[in-house]
Amino acid sequence: MAVDSIAPPKASWADEIEEEEDAFQPMAFTDENGIKTVIEYRENEDGRKVKVTRKIRSKLVTEHVNKTVAQRKKWAKFGEEEGNKPGPDVATTTIGESIPLKLGSSHGKNADTAAEEEAHDKITSQIKPKNIVCRICKGEHFTSKCPYKDTMAPLDEITSSLEAVKLDGDMESGEGGAGGPNKYTPPHLRNKGSAAAGDSMRDNKRDDSATLRVTNLSEDVTDNDIYDLFNRFGSIARVYLARDRETGLCKGFAFVSFADKSDAERAQQAINGYGYDNLILRVEFARSS
Repeated sequence: MAVDSIAPPKASWADEIEEEEDAFQPMAFTDENGIKTVIEYRENEDGRKVKVTRKIRSKLVTEHVNKTVAQRKKWAKFGEEEGNKPGPDVATTTIGESIPLKLGSSHGKNADTAAEEEAHDKITSQIKPKNIVCRICKGEHFTSKCPYKDTMAPLDEITSSLEAVKLDGDMESGEGGAGGPNKYTPPHLRNKGSAAAGDSMRDNKRDDSATLRVTNLSEDVTDNDIYDLFNRFGSIARVYLARDRETGLCKGFAFVSFADKSDAERAQQAINGYGYDNLILRVEFARSS
């Protein structure tokens, strides 16, 4: 009697692929101490199968987050994760580095904290150094950098002189009321005659006959450069260099006053047409206004 042997069924290539995929699936379990162990199988660079074991200790940390963030964590899972337990699944989710974000807002601060911050800001404002004030024009710059240092007296001196003149006028008016009729006397005529006033005005008028006007100067020229250029011809009484109010650079002209007019004439003849700083200087006597 012949017995027919049954051949075993052939294995499907799809089953082999599923077995390979199942072999690489990570396995995770938690022990009694709360330490979670994750075992994974991977292929290294040489094509060999290696086993990777990770142990994770979970620690519950309570922190205050934004209400919107807290509500988002309570959303129900959807898609392939629908119905799973809360929290990320290592099989489908890659957990990156946790970056905390703290928003600088004053919302929620109590009264004590707000009072402390206000007191700290007040102390800081008191400690803050005062602005630099010029003694001449009261601007926010150093006195040596003031554009009016050669043309204007300090405001404090002007104020004190005006107060002194006013005080003298009050005293003179009081003396006039005691000794005779109260009659107004102009300030320039008090204790002086008309002739004396005229003489004083003529004496106070500045003599510009020995003053030279230098033009075509470069913007890099300084007061010391002008002084060194003209000092060899005689005694210099005053040097004025016109500067730009904002940049502080030379505006292209200057005035040089000599003590002697003969020295000014020699300087005018020598420097007029002289090349200085790649420019040809022009020197002439200043015109009296």
